[in-house]
Amino acid sequence: MRIVRILMIVVLVCLAVLTAMIGFGTAKAPPPMAALASPFRNVDFTDLPQLQHYTARDGASLAYREYPAMISSGGVALPTAAGEHAAVLLHGASASSMSMHALAKELAAAGIRVYALDLRGHGDNQPHGDVHYLGQFDDDITDFARFARPQHPAGEWALVGFSAGGGLALRFDAGPDGNLFDRYVLLSPFLNFRAPTQRKPGSGATAGGSAPKSNMQSFAAPYTGRLMAIFTLDSIGIHWFDGLTVVAFAVPPDSKSFTRAYSMRLLAGLAPRPDYLADIRNIHKPTAVIVGQADEFSIAEQFAPVIHSQRQDVPVTILPGLGHLDLITQPAALAAVRDSLLGSPPKQ
Repeated sequence: MRIVRILMIVVLVCLAVLTAMIGFGTAKAPPPMAALASPFRNVDFTDLPQLQHYTARDGASLAYREYPAMISSGGVALPTAAGEHAAVLLHGASASSMSMHALAKELAAAGIRVYALDLRGHGDNQPHGDVHYLGQFDDDITDFARFARPQHPAGEWALVGFSAGGGLALRFDAGPDGNLFDRYVLLSPFLNFRAPTQRKPGSGATAGGSAPKSNMQSFAAPYTGRLMAIFTLDSIGIHWFDGLTVVAFAVPPDSKSFTRAYSMRLLAGLAPRPDYLADIRNIHKPTAVIVGQADEFSIAEQFAPVIHSQRQDVPVTILPGLGHLDLITQPAALAAVRDSLLGSPPKQ
């Protein structure tokens, strides 16, 4: 009986500690970052397409933007009929389809029909910052593919993900519906907080000698105590607290374009599975990785060793001098993505 009482006391103490970590292990949202807007200053948003909507399996109406493939006639860009290529774009953490506008226009001008999604919990999709269950992003992408592909059945379809959206694209590539797309392009994909590719807070210059352009590590404030407690409970099958906020972002509090905070289940779903190396091994279709050499979030030189340790057939391209958001705003990066989708590998 004494052993039972001791065990009960230990369990109660552990539960009390976890409860305290969940209740008080939060963090203050970082102040809005002016650096987030800088890469977009030269992007013309006056021609941003209107939002459209598709219906997901749970009945939710989810937003996307469509960019028709264009052809050049007498120096004037004109819409063309459904071509041989189509691409679905997934934005990064806290953002929306609007952030993919420059890339979408570049691809459309090359004759690729483009769909830029507002992921659930982002952009026009309210409420912000949460999903109903882990894996709902995967289901939403499947639902969109089954909605859009029949409209252009002869096309080669690609899924292009940036940053956290790149991690989601890898997750989908390795999942049961990975064959729904013919090609994948991962732009500075988030793999895992413990992955060698992840730049640690306060880390300095890149291997090439250039320092990151700005302190982008100030973008997110994780609720460390709460995260640790929920991870512990999830590991023993208790998911009662997965809807609680676990990270806040440095975005304006009144912004309609950015999502201010994420729940645990949204954060976990917007990334590869915990065994991210298995996701790399389980890639279904031709996949390419592109990263900027001066990326503020990732260590560019680590991608090739990590990816090639599991899949030698996945090309990894490092673009000199480019930072994280440059991958979806700067001409050299946009051209690299375009060439990857059209079958011409980017220059090494």
